[in-house]
Amino acid sequence: MAVTDEAITQIKAMIISGELGPGDRLPPEKELSERLGLSRNSMREAIKALEVIRVLDVRQGDGTYVTSLEPRLLVEAITFVVDLHTDSSVIELFEVRRIWEGAAAGMAANRITPAQIQALRDHVALADTANSVEELVEHDLEFHAQIAAASGNTYLSALAQSLSSNTVRARIWRGLTQSDAVEQTLAEHRAIIESLEIGDSRLAEALAMAHVAGVERWLRDNIDIARLL
Repeated sequence: MAVTDEAITQIKAMIISGELGPGDRLPPEKELSERLGLSRNSMREAIKALEVIRVLDVRQGDGTYVTSLEPRLLVEAITFVVDLHTDSSVIELFEVRRIWEGAAAGMAANRITPAQIQALRDHVALADTANSVEELVEHDLEFHAQIAAASGNTYLSALAQSLSSNTVRARIWRGLTQSDAVEQTLAEHRAIIESLEIGDSRLAEALAMAHVAGVERWLRDNIDIARLL
């Protein structure tokens, strides 16, 4: 194991054991490196790496702190990676989305409130009158994010935010607009809302999975076109 990796592992162990908790300040770099038997350079690199993935927060002139470790914060770094995905890796991303979005819809069917149902309907109504791809992308982001939020699962909600690549979605919506498939997509959104409203978790899960699978299928058939949009 590389020395920096060892430093990361030891800091992680301190957090997992409860020795360091959310909001706690790490010991000074010199003290921590001596305690763990690692060089200060290795410790510094480890702290930088953990800062990037939002586990640690380095405050100049104040010290290094453990972040809140909330799911939303920890998966933020994934967004950057998602935007870099192209071709087959984007399709793999949709394979993952098909699974978790189905789960989110199924859970939401048992927990969603009338106000959340109305908010979803309002989003579809706005999408019906959208005049640009940007507006359709905004609708899509909000639609799926609100269902994930209604699931009551903070990790699913965080995933919805982190895996919501505006770049990928814009390419797909441009393609759907050119192929006159927008209305079908919005009709699928309406069907998902109806299943949520009646509290049918199995139907909601199936419709959400079928919806994402349809977009995935379009992307597989049009990957060369989507790359250029």
